[in-house]
Amino acid sequence: MDRSAASESERLSRRVREVEPQGIRVMFELAAERGGDLVHLEFGEPDFDTPDHVVAAATEAAAAGATKYTSNAGIPELREALGETLSPEFGRTVDPASEAVVTNGGVEALHLAIHAVANPGEEVVVPTPAWPNPISQARLADAVPVEVPMPAEAGFAPDPERIVDAIGPDTAAVVLTTPSNPTGRVVEPEAAERIVDAAAANDAYVLADEVYRALTYGEARPRVARVAEHEEWVLTIGSFSKTYAMTGWRVGWLAGPPDVLEEVAKIHEHTTSCVNAPAQHAAVAALTGPREPIREMKAAYRSRRDYVLDRLRAIPGLSVAEPEGGFYAFVDVSALDGSSADVAKRLLADHGVVTAPGTAFGAGGEDHLRLSFANGRDRLAAGLDRLEAMVRDELRD
Repeated sequence: MDRSAASESERLSRRVREVEPQGIRVMFELAAERGGDLVHLEFGEPDFDTPDHVVAAATEAAAAGATKYTSNAGIPELREALGETLSPEFGRTVDPASEAVVTNGGVEALHLAIHAVANPGEEVVVPTPAWPNPISQARLADAVPVEVPMPAEAGFAPDPERIVDAIGPDTAAVVLTTPSNPTGRVVEPEAAERIVDAAAANDAYVLADEVYRALTYGEARPRVARVAEHEEWVLTIGSFSKTYAMTGWRVGWLAGPPDVLEEVAKIHEHTTSCVNAPAQHAAVAALTGPREPIREMKAAYRSRRDYVLDRLRAIPGLSVAEPEGGFYAFVDVSALDGSSADVAKRLLADHGVVTAPGTAFGAGGEDHLRLSFANGRDRLAAGLDRLEAMVRDELRD
């Protein structure tokens, strides 16, 4: 094809053209156009400030001259802190020099992992409803995302049978997000072990996205790498964003086999070079500093979760499975007319509440809305009052 005569869209790469904007972002832009008194329940953005000791560590590091490039894999102090944190959780000694890489948030950790292990045309299995980024990241790597819907009738509890059935000789990776975004459901240890076994039998990696693990309510599950007999096929993704209210700091990490992480650090070198130095020092303070701010935030999220569940279950026509972790409620709105996107747009246009339609999380999310309860009680109450008014009006009609 003569590129000089090509249309503007044809001059872009196929990989880019195949990636759609996130449905969450679409709602955010519609909300910006509408304006007015809006209740924002669409983003997973903690409403807490970053703990003071974490901010102080960054300030002190910058003042002391920590403003230059760092190792592609991260400063030694942060990797050492990660090794000390992860070793008891993995049930063995994690070598910080070879088994941990610091990334620009958990999203880059997942992006680098997919690019490191997936060849063009190979498959990346993603149980849905799911955070949409790994689906887009697979396409950007010229891999093929394979969505595996979890059963809505079971509240989207992860079904190992469905996931294992989707794994085959063309599989490069399986993404397990536990707790899930958007459903809050967790992968049980026995299920994780079966999935890793099936992946390993096909020379495929399991990408254990455990960003919300510290926000698990009830009994904490062990990490996927801890229960896996074939740990060499597990890459673990983590982040400081949610646990420590550090979304804007953009610090995450990837842990796994040294041979894979060596390649990950190489890709990192050719994309973002390294995570900014003061933020890495802040992350050290987050890992090694006082735990009370973390406990207070988790207790607040648990209280908000219980409040949101009580309110939603009292609204006729709505239902919701209890989230076992994270700070999202995935609400069944199938009793209302139209698609989940239609319902979300009506709720925004007529009642000023911004939510994320279920289709933003894969086809398996249709008929649902995701509501974030990482918000103050007063705003949650206002948003739920408005949602209840809309539902009662529409069902009465």
